[in-house]
Amino acid sequence: MTFNLSDIANVATAIAVIFAAWQIWLSKKQATTTFEDSLTKEYRELAARLPTKALLGEQLTDKEHTDSFDEMYHYFDLCNQQAFLSHTGRISKETWKFWQDGITSNIRRPAFERAWSEIAARSNGDFAELRAIVKPKPQVQSNAPGA
Repeated sequence: MTFNLSDIANVATAIAVIFAAWQIWLSKKQATTTFEDSLTKEYRELAARLPTKALLGEQLTDKEHTDSFDEMYHYFDLCNQQAFLSHTGRISKETWKFWQDGITSNIRRPAFERAWSEIAARSNGDFAELRAIVKPKPQVQSNAPGA
């Protein structure tokens, strides 16, 4: 079997196209990973400013709730952004599953649940993506210890 120069050129072109497509896919995957890592870093920095009691599932006093309210708002804003990015395909499905589990786990904790209920009630319909994941409970008066 003999190959002419045209056959060899066609095979080389096909290999080059496959290699280029693979490189583009790899670059996109790396860019997505870098982007996801930046959001994870943002979450860790924000979580470091949240009350440890809240992260451990303990209720906050009214003063602690008030003192941490702005950081809680920023946390829910980040969660909403993550949900939006998932819906627009900017993050991987695997990462979104992990983040969504963390979001729902945190919002089940009393301090987060209280803050989410208050923020959702006061935010004039904002946080649509987060509301679709975790429905806020109706706002109730605090019965936090030490209030």
